[in-house]
Amino acid sequence: MTTGRSGRTVRDLRRGNRGAVLQKLYFGGPMSRQELGPATGLSSGSVSNVVGELIADGLLEEAGVVDSDGGRPRTLLRVSPGSAHLIGVDVGETRVRVELFDLTLTELARAETPLLPRGCYDVDPIVDHIRSGIGAVLAQAGVGTDRLLGVGVGVPGIVDREAPGGAVVHGQTIGWDAVPLEALLRATGALPQEVPYLIDNGARTLGQAEMWFGAGRGARDAVVVLFGSGVGASLITDGSPEGGSTEGTPLEWGHLTVSVRGRRCRCGARGCLEAYTGAESLLARWTERGGRGPADAAGPADEEEALAALLASALAGDPVARDVLDETAEYLGAGLSDLINLFRPERILIGGWAGLLLGPYVLPAVREHARRHALRHPAARVSIDLGSLGPDAVTVGAATLPLSAFFTTGGRRTAPPAAPEQPGWRTALTRRG
Repeated sequence: MTTGRSGRTVRDLRRGNRGAVLQKLYFGGPMSRQELGPATGLSSGSVSNVVGELIADGLLEEAGVVDSDGGRPRTLLRVSPGSAHLIGVDVGETRVRVELFDLTLTELARAETPLLPRGCYDVDPIVDHIRSGIGAVLAQAGVGTDRLLGVGVGVPGIVDREAPGGAVVHGQTIGWDAVPLEALLRATGALPQEVPYLIDNGARTLGQAEMWFGAGRGARDAVVVLFGSGVGASLITDGSPEGGSTEGTPLEWGHLTVSVRGRRCRCGARGCLEAYTGAESLLARWTERGGRGPADAAGPADEEEALAALLASALAGDPVARDVLDETAEYLGAGLSDLINLFRPERILIGGWAGLLLGPYVLPAVREHARRHALRHPAARVSIDLGSLGPDAVTVGAATLPLSAFFTTGGRRTAPPAAPEQPGWRTALTRRG
């Protein structure tokens, strides 16, 4: 294989050219061959060769024609939606959601399984929920695995993607201690060995979704906040204004200490931001002050239902509910001020099921408190808004993990390395206490 001065082989160059054309058409298409040259920096000959390959592979298709100035009409090209499939999984705080998408991230099927009892993060059941969900969405859509590029999984906690044997999850708040999730999923036999599982932090997948397709598109430096039972964030620096080519850094922002010797957090420490802003803590504070939600009458209620009841009480003028939400907004704003001072983003976006539910009520106060606590210069250049992709953003973001690999490989699926056995690990972990 010929190698250039940069150390790149001809195969590397071809793969890079294919990826450049695919990504440009994906985020900026449809486009003609003539437009692709200036857009990608490739010569007309290279564009012609790459487009011919991609059409032959079924990855591109014609999308109509447009008139040109005095010349022949130009054929527009686009990425073929049905040429590949992607699966996104959100290991959430109340349920496991699995969605099947076509290559353009149009949803084809979904399956949801509640975590029962609420908050039960035992590993074996969650692995089984993912396995059964994958089978369910493939069956619903009537598709096989031959065109499946991969399964992206968003999880709570820190993910070591370089661990021997595949991604390992350190989820202290949910009782996961070095869980070899990738190896466990592969061991289910739900998918052929050549289909990869790509696992990452849920806040990061949310951030990538918003930057690629949502309210973060066009920004170079942003922070995307996941506000649910707990809180987390993803930092994006030097992002692409056109979307794509963006990889955020997950931040354990919820475990920033805001009150020494304060409330006990579910991570075990005291005074974490999450202990004052997460939905679980927010509901606990409401109950401690005499608030009455749906759980009072019928046992443990769904957390989303309970939070909706709290919001309804606040909107109806209940002083206790309003006080709890006002206090939460102040803590959120103060927490955001730390992100503003540390990273100076141009945008902060708030997502997650609790953020989307409470955002219209608390966002004005959150903005006020963030600017009051932050330094004036970085605070003056940041906007604070809600994410735009709704409750499925983590699942969409998870699906961008195999999509990103698709661009990197120039549209060719590569088999993951074989994962070794994990003989010393017991899958029956204890539930979080």
